[in-house]
Amino acid sequence: MRADLAIDAQWRESTKPGNNGGCVEFAQVGGYVAIRDSRDPGRKPPIFGADEWDCFLDGVTKGEFPVPEV
Repeated sequence: MRADLAIDAQWRESTKPGNNGGCVEFAQVGGYVAIRDSRDPGRKPPIFGADEWDCFLDGVTKGEFPVPEV
């Protein structure tokens, strides 16, 4: 999928913004999910298929990704 298709997407903010004022935004684009940093909305967003997104959310729920230390 081409990242430029996400340009007109309806972006939504995550419910947990970071301590630095930035947060992750996501948008559904067709059958895909695009994500971006709210502080850099012009950057080309990575886009994931439904299966990839489901696996990512499952990993987050299970704590498979370490929280970076500031």
